[in-house]
Amino acid sequence: MRLWLALGAGVVALLCLGGVGVAVLLYDDETKIERTAPDAVVDNFLGAYLVSRNDQEAELYQCKSGGDLAELGAFRADIVQREQQFSAGINVSWGSFSVTTNGKQAEVVTDLTKATSNGNESVTKPWRFALTDQDGWRVCGAAEMK
Repeated sequence: MRLWLALGAGVVALLCLGGVGVAVLLYDDETKIERTAPDAVVDNFLGAYLVSRNDQEAELYQCKSGGDLAELGAFRADIVQREQQFSAGINVSWGSFSVTTNGKQAEVVTDLTKATSNGNESVTKPWRFALTDQDGWRVCGAAEMK
């Protein structure tokens, strides 16, 4: 009887360990940062930087060094300043992406729209994002097209 009990406990323990292993693999796959497509990287970067305003998350999609995001930083600072000044939320959205790739360099163009949360005002302007393939695509520059 003890032998069967020990054998049963061993089988249950192995099944639990296998289940934990599968859960870890599934979690890793679901939370993996995808940097395989320039447009997906820009989409995720804009969501982190302009919508969530989470600099740590946005850094996951930025160049490791040497990026020029000052103009986009000024764009975000203007949004924050206007929200405080007028006590109104400003939503940022973007349209479809136009992607041009040349080796390890890519350019993504999209329209950024900032609109008041009540929908009374909105401004849309085209922006260009420069990306470099550094172990996956990363945003290295952003500038409003004039």
